[in-house]
Amino acid sequence: MLKRFYKSLFFSYRFYLFFVAIIVLFILSYGLPFLFNVSILALFTFLVFALLDYIILFFREQPVKAERLLPDRFSNGDHNNINILIRNNCSFTTSISIVDEVPAQFQMRNFLLSTTLKTGEERALAYQLRPTERGEYLFCNINIFIKSPINLVVRRKIINAKATVKVMPSFFLLKKYELLAHSRNLMEAGSKKMRKIGHSLEFEQIKEYVLGDDIRSINWKATARKAQLMVNNYTDERSQLVYCIIDKSRSMKMPFDGLTLLDYSINAALILLSVALIKQDKAGLITFSNQVGGFLPAGRKAKQMTGILEMLYNEQTKFPDADYEKLFALLRMRITQRSLVVLFTNFESMSALQRQLPYIKAIAKSHLLLVVFFENTGLKELTASQAKDVEGIYMKTIAEKFEHEKRLIVKELQKHGVATVLTAPQNLTVNVVNKYLEIKARQAI
Repeated sequence: MLKRFYKSLFFSYRFYLFFVAIIVLFILSYGLPFLFNVSILALFTFLVFALLDYIILFFREQPVKAERLLPDRFSNGDHNNINILIRNNCSFTTSISIVDEVPAQFQMRNFLLSTTLKTGEERALAYQLRPTERGEYLFCNINIFIKSPINLVVRRKIINAKATVKVMPSFFLLKKYELLAHSRNLMEAGSKKMRKIGHSLEFEQIKEYVLGDDIRSINWKATARKAQLMVNNYTDERSQLVYCIIDKSRSMKMPFDGLTLLDYSINAALILLSVALIKQDKAGLITFSNQVGGFLPAGRKAKQMTGILEMLYNEQTKFPDADYEKLFALLRMRITQRSLVVLFTNFESMSALQRQLPYIKAIAKSHLLLVVFFENTGLKELTASQAKDVEGIYMKTIAEKFEHEKRLIVKELQKHGVATVLTAPQNLTVNVVNKYLEIKARQAI
């Protein structure tokens, strides 16, 4: 009981200020005797008010009521809203400070929410958290520090509010792209409009000719029957297979703006597969490092996106190098139909590419392979900066060498008929979706 009392009772800044002032009065009374009686009176008054403050704060067992309102899941790399709903049950206006025990992953040492509540008043205090790792996050207790208008004693009330929240790949961005894809307005997200080349192989319907229709699509038999111009209407070819392959090796552990390259790849793959499903294609997913990880066959079922999200939820980078031979063996055995294969990986040097090039070329013979890898933005900033000394010149020269090697990797892959996307991490999603739409428009699959 005594231990609980010590954990609940604190003294305010005003308490220590008055206490020090009384001590000073007692010290001065040695030279000025008339101050001694004033000091005694001040001490007595101070103790009475402190006792009164303690009584009114601790008289009620539940002075405040608080509840943390959490979403079912957090979106990785995005700002997620959390609300603390608090109600004042005291018969006086209280000053309240809240310290929420947020998950250890955030390492927040200065969390504090403050407010003033009148009698019976209820208020929601909001704050945001931006996770940068996928997984389970544990919220612990809510610590509420309550002050009365006297403000000498502080009562701490601990609310047991333990809760676990899953941090999933960025579904905020996913919802945005899904909405734009459904409205056929992906250009708002930065996607380019691609000109279609020729006709799709998939016939949709015969309709009346209107100004602007391609005269090469005129259906002369239907025109003769209807006695008016009729044209064949074609739609994008559907039910094509789109696989995203995500490299989980150590090359994907490089951080950028709090997220790893693997996190950026997962978010982009999630959105690309969602757009593919909206475009009536079949979406599949593979993860690998030194071993093949997860494999989700391409499909267009209603729960396909749920399966993709759950599969990506716990994927983490591995420290060994990626084994492209095992990846090629899996693709040869499990994916027999020609597909669009989007490989999210990272090559920092030509030697790294050369080790894997035989398997990349072998995959490209059976499928339309798109290799997505990353610009080193740190090196890019270094090459753009002005060298001020000899050391700076050396650093800039080395940075330019590595940046040039990235461009050589692109040319080497394109020489072997492999499509490429070299992008900064923050532009990954838009560039990959653009490339997919371009491939669809050119009917390259």
